[in-house]
Amino acid sequence: MTQKLPLPPFTLETALIKVQAGEDAWNTRNPEKIAMAYTVDTEWRNRDQLINGREAVIHFLQGKWEKELDYRLKKELWAYTDNRIAVRFEYEYHNQKGEWFRAYGNENWEFDENGLMRKRYASINDVAILEAERRLL
Repeated sequence: MTQKLPLPPFTLETALIKVQAGEDAWNTRNPEKIAMAYTVDTEWRNRDQLINGREAVIHFLQGKWEKELDYRLKKELWAYTDNRIAVRFEYEYHNQKGEWFRAYGNENWEFDENGLMRKRYASINDVAILEAERRLL
């Protein structure tokens, strides 16, 4: 059985490690690598989309980074307990027209006993910014 350390139940230290690992993985923009942190039957809500299963996650992320260019993410631990973690995040990207955006949001994560994310619920809002206003370089 595949494990993704650290495993629940989480402590402050292990929750911080898990959040940093998620940030690092997403900043690779490698859908196949990222998807390995999720259960085969993972359940997501991302904005207004419902995504089910690791293969659907890969497909979703491929499409995401075809539109969200030069994506850069920062996550921050909000809360944790047992097998759940909540984060706040912001990320920046530009579209094919060169217009820049900063997205803000919150995610609620639930993990299985092997440290794989079983559920991910994300609420996200985009704000148009000027390239000069970027913070995440």
